[in-house]
Amino acid sequence: MQVTPPQAVKKSSLSLLLNIPMFAGLADVQLEELARMAIHRKVTRHTTIVRAGDSTDSLFVIMKGRAKVLNRDTEGREVILTVLSAGECFGEMALIDGSPRSADVIADENCEFLVIARGDFTRALAGNVNLCMNIMKSLVLRLREANRKIESLALMDVYGRVAQLLFDSSVEEYGLRVIRRKVSKQDMAKMVGASREMVSRVMKDLEHRGYISVEAGRIVLKEN
Repeated sequence: MQVTPPQAVKKSSLSLLLNIPMFAGLADVQLEELARMAIHRKVTRHTTIVRAGDSTDSLFVIMKGRAKVLNRDTEGREVILTVLSAGECFGEMALIDGSPRSADVIADENCEFLVIARGDFTRALAGNVNLCMNIMKSLVLRLREANRKIESLALMDVYGRVAQLLFDSSVEEYGLRVIRRKVSKQDMAKMVGASREMVSRVMKDLEHRGYISVEAGRIVLKEN
C-alpha cells in the first residue's frame, strides 16, 4: 500500500468524515482531530486490504473506489457478503470487541482510504454519545441486512435471489430503478449463492421477459 503521512491528509479528509453517517453529531473539533490523525492510503485493484483472522488495529473509511467483503471456505469457494463504495466504512465491529477480522476485504477498483487507528477511534467513542448511538445503528442495520440475506437464501430460489439483488443494488433515477455500477455475473453468483451459469440464465430470462434492460452500460429495472 502507498501511505501518506497524517500531516499530508488534506481538507477532503474532513469533508469525507462530515458526510459519513457514523460520524454525524460529532463536534467539529473531534472531526478535525480524527482527520489530522487519519492516514491516507491508496491501493490498486485486486489488492487484499485486510484478511480474515488479522488482528484489528484500525477503521477504514473509503474515499474513492469500491471494495468487496468476502469469506472463503476450506476449498477456496467464495461468498461476497457486501460491496462497499465511497463514503462507507469497514472494521468498526472488530474495533469494538477486539476480535480478529471476520472477513477478507479486497479492492474491486483502485481505492483510496482514510485509516483511523484504534486508539484515536476509541477516544472519540468514549467522549461522544452521538457516535456511540451511530455505531449501534450501523450494527443494527448490518444485522437486519444479514437476517434478510439468510432469509432469502433459505426461502427464495435463485431467480428470486437475483431479482432481490438487482433491486437492492439499484437507485431511483428520474422515476426509474437503475443499477449504475457494473457487477460481474461471477460476483453476482457469489452474492446469491449460485453458479455463474445459473445467474447468466436468470439475467437473460429477466431481459427477455422485459423486467430489465441494458442501456448505455447500466441496467434499468422495469415495472410490468
